[in-house]
Amino acid sequence: MDPKLFTVLDLIDIDLKEHNSLNLRCIGGRKGLPREITVPNLNRPGLAIMGFYESFAYERIQVFGRGEVAAVCKLAEGQNSENIKKMFTHEIPCCIFTHGLSPNRGFFEEAERAECPLLQTDLETSEFVLRLTRILSNIFAPQKSIHGVLVEVYGLGILILGDSGVGKSETALELIERGHRLVADDVVEIHCVNGNILMGAGANKIIGHHMEIRGLGIINITHLFGVRAIRDKKQVQLVVVLEEWDSAKNYDRLGTEEQSEEFLGVSIPKLEVPVKPGRNIPIIIEVAAMNERLKKMGYNSSKEFNQNILKWIESAQTRSVYYGPEDTI
Repeated sequence: MDPKLFTVLDLIDIDLKEHNSLNLRCIGGRKGLPREITVPNLNRPGLAIMGFYESFAYERIQVFGRGEVAAVCKLAEGQNSENIKKMFTHEIPCCIFTHGLSPNRGFFEEAERAECPLLQTDLETSEFVLRLTRILSNIFAPQKSIHGVLVEVYGLGILILGDSGVGKSETALELIERGHRLVADDVVEIHCVNGNILMGAGANKIIGHHMEIRGLGIINITHLFGVRAIRDKKQVQLVVVLEEWDSAKNYDRLGTEEQSEEFLGVSIPKLEVPVKPGRNIPIIIEVAAMNERLKKMGYNSSKEFNQNILKWIESAQTRSVYYGPEDTI
């Protein structure tokens, strides 16, 4: 996880739209807003409210739905607030009330005394839990920053790597001119989601979708090509490594040797593309994207070519057994 702390205040300030919005607002315990959220898991504290505190997951965000609020009200009617007081002896990140519900006065006073933030959302509990779990999974996902360019070509997320000055940005610029989209230039931040999916995005949203072209300077892709030429994030599905042509190196000419690159424990198909004058790298990357999509659909042209060659050799050997030299003339 990123060393930067993620607090309750950060959770409230997350700028999310439409089906991702949490609709959170603080209704109490404002002094505790700087509290750190350390785990991406949630807890429904029904058992704790009723006095069972063994294995109480106090380090998690506590979600109060209709059942939990009804239990709190039941305790208040019986003037039994000991369970609530005991709950706030733990360092709880925050308590969130769904369905637009609010705590009773006793709960509110205990939270204020413990400086525990109380948040409220108008979402239903099930929907809120789904949204918040998805958001926290992304925030706490393992991540790393990579020097490269991430583009979307024919729907495929392609991470272009290579030494400085090899032409990564220029290649991406030509791809954008040909109708493809830029995700990030120079620094790509990769998150591992669900343990097997790599999502890439720009490291800085403020300067995102800008590109440095040597001899030209910094250009704004959004202003030059419009919103069709950009996207905020994309799954990394193919790695293309650009390198200066080395005449002494043996490059794969058939495509049967499948290579891969590993990031955060996830293996991604990799291609090494030599760069020299006369080679149209953007077109090669376009073809590589289409070829990779065919592979995902179950068709591998390199393997098919290899199998056809083997069949041809076998048929030629078969003919030599049945026909003599004078028959083949």
